[in-house]
Amino acid sequence: MIELKSPAEIERMHTTGQFVAQILAELSELADVGVNLLDLEHHVRGRIRQRGAQSCYWDYAPSFGNGPFRNVICLSVNDAVLHGMPHDYTLRDGDVLSMDLAVGIDGWVADSARTIIVGTPANDDLRLVRATEEALKAGIEAARPGNRLGDVSAAIGAVATGYGYPINTEFGGHGLGRTMHEDPHVSNKGRAGRGLKLRAGMTLALEPWFARTTDQIVFDPDGWTIRSADGSRTAHSEHTIAITQDGPLVLTARP
Repeated sequence: MIELKSPAEIERMHTTGQFVAQILAELSELADVGVNLLDLEHHVRGRIRQRGAQSCYWDYAPSFGNGPFRNVICLSVNDAVLHGMPHDYTLRDGDVLSMDLAVGIDGWVADSARTIIVGTPANDDLRLVRATEEALKAGIEAARPGNRLGDVSAAIGAVATGYGYPINTEFGGHGLGRTMHEDPHVSNKGRAGRGLKLRAGMTLALEPWFARTTDQIVFDPDGWTIRSADGSRTAHSEHTIAITQDGPLVLTARP
């Protein structure tokens, strides 16, 4: 079931989205060579507590994963791309760090992710990050009333194909609003003109993520952390958007 949100409800999600965006901006400044992932986790815990918000990840227990998730942010390094559990790891020069955060405030959720490069960036890594950002922008542009869900997926997939990156379709974007995961699923690959017709009031998290040389994934023994099957580096970009009569509105636009 897809719940259409009113302008007032979208504005409440926007409030949450700006908080999520601010935290990701802070982490982008804090993440540096020599910083431990657990320091970033605890920074986010403090900010959530200070705001009176709720983590969407803490105690999250879907069909995959070994027990409930016991962190408030996903931090994935290098070949890890999704659901990375913060752990005792000190960032090194050239590490690729994907940060994914979903929070609720007063009953309304927003979800966003960005990938940064710590220290000295390699050109191949910069290119991979740029591809996810461009794919996200293309997907957002296609998210307009009257278009189809396949138009969004096709726009994202076209950017990946243009860069020569394979596309995994097991994990992608999703609806959200009162909870972190709602209908519909938004694949990062699709056919234009197919699928659900988009309507004003729909709210979606679009999240293109690519690995450099494979579309296959493997899970860590923790049951959560998802990596590229061949060990190639990965990147992930995500925004929460609302579809309005005037076009897509990015609720998690960063300051």
